[in-house]
Amino acid sequence: MNVIAEMLLTEPAPAVIWATLMLLTFPALLVLASPAGTRHPRRAAREWLAALRRSRSVRRPADRSRRRDEERRARTDEAVRAARYAEEIRAAADHAAGSAQRWQWMWEQSEDHRNAAWQAWLDADSRVRTALAAAAWGRSSPVRTCEEYAARERYLHRTVAAAADRGELPAAAVADALAGRHGWDARLHPAEQDLVIARASAAWLRQRYEQAVAAERAARHDAERAHRDAGSLRHEARAAAVRAGELSRFLPAPRRTAPAAGYGPEAVPAG
Repeated sequence: MNVIAEMLLTEPAPAVIWATLMLLTFPALLVLASPAGTRHPRRAAREWLAALRRSRSVRRPADRSRRRDEERRARTDEAVRAARYAEEIRAAADHAAGSAQRWQWMWEQSEDHRNAAWQAWLDADSRVRTALAAAAWGRSSPVRTCEEYAARERYLHRTVAAAADRGELPAAAVADALAGRHGWDARLHPAEQDLVIARASAAWLRQRYEQAVAAERAARHDAERAHRDAGSLRHEARAAAVRAGELSRFLPAPRRTAPAAGYGPEAVPAG
């Protein structure tokens, strides 16, 4: 027995032969196992085959029903996921549309600020020309008395403060004029002081205009990008709504409220 077992374990061919013979003789063993089978082997074999067919016919509808249930559950899960994704992507598209509108408003504000800065620079340049003409016709005279110096100093401080209040000079210019630094000289004639103030104002407003141009360019870039992102989300929301609508019949009865497929372009204004 040990020799046979060792042969079956080491040689696969005999094991396959023995398994085939046992499989072929299994129906005969079932027929001969009953007394009726020994007397009428053909009838017993037919009855065994009929029972085998009946068992298969019983299993097949059950298998088909189980497969249908699995497919139905898979469709329901897919429909639920599609409806949830359509709701989420639509909410994201609405949020992006609102953000795009805010960026559009910021861009329009920056354009207005740039135009105002440009006009302020032009006005400052006009004041420089006027001050140049006044300084050319006026006469520069040195300070002779302390009272005259005090008068010129008061004029400088008052004029610089007024220009800063109008936004024509930075607030720091007032402190510089009071301290007499960065080119502010109270000993100059008032006409020459006006020219210095006009030139400082033109330089300051030109700097403000250049900053406004850079800010407007950045705001335009951000607004255009926000509109592109909102448009992309809008198209994706439309596709998701269509897909959810196609699968809505597989949703459970309380959840058959798929997003409308006509998610319109009015959510995001044209850039």
